[in-house]
Amino acid sequence: MEQSEIFSQVIADLQDRDQLGWKNYRRELTADTYDDPLKEAYEEALDLAVYLKCAILQRQNDET
Repeated sequence: MEQSEIFSQVIADLQDRDQLGWKNYRRELTADTYDDPLKEAYEEALDLAVYLKCAILQRQNDET
């Protein structure tokens, strides 16, 4: 079964993020990387909420 173009792009993005993480931190991401991975994920989700709200406001401004 062939991957869809979207999945291929997501996989490429994940590989890019992995390389960036290695470049910045000189270690691979493992289960022991963070003291509190749930807190890290929550903080990332908060950042995502801010980016999403920004995009929504930009779209609203573009429509007016």
